[in-house]
Amino acid sequence: MASLNVGNLGNLGEYLREQRRNAQLSLRQLADAAGVSNPYLSQIERGLRKPSAEVLQQVAKALRISAETLYVRAGILDAERDRDDVETRAVLLADPSLNERQKQVLLQIYESFRKENGFGADADAVAADDGEARAQDATAGDAAGGADSIPGPEPRTTGGSDAGPRRTAG
Repeated sequence: MASLNVGNLGNLGEYLREQRRNAQLSLRQLADAAGVSNPYLSQIERGLRKPSAEVLQQVAKALRISAETLYVRAGILDAERDRDDVETRAVLLADPSLNERQKQVLLQIYESFRKENGFGADADAVAADDGEARAQDATAGDAAGGADSIPGPEPRTTGGSDAGPRRTAG
C-alpha cells in the first residue's frame, strides 16, 4: 500500500504514539481498549490510514484525552474556525450526568442546528439529504397515516385458548 502524503495524518500518528507512550500502553493494549485492530492502529500511527471520527473517539476514550484534539490533528475540525464548536462538544461529552447514547443524540441535534443555520463543512450536502429525508418521511407518513390513523372498531376474537392476546383500545 502506498503511503498517503498528508501532513495531518503524520501529525496525528505522531501525536497518538506520544499519547500512547505517555499512558504507558503498548500498541496492542490501546488497540484492544479502543476496539480496533492492532494493524489498523499501527497504520494510523504511521500516517498510512485516515481514521473516521468514530475511531478517533474510541481511541481518545481509551487514552482518556479529548476526541476534539484528535479531530483537529486529523484535519476533521479547523482549530481556529471551529473553536466554539469544539468547546461546546467537549462540554457535552464531559458531562458526567449523561450516558454515551444521550451525548451522541445531543451532538447530533447540535450539529443539525448548526447545519440548518449554515455552519458546518457539509451544510449544503446535508440540507439536500435533509430535504430528501423529509420527503421520505412525508411519504411514509402518508402510507402509515391512511386508515390506521382513524380509530375504528377493534377486531374481535372468538373464544378458545389459541385465540392469542386480545387487542385493547388505546
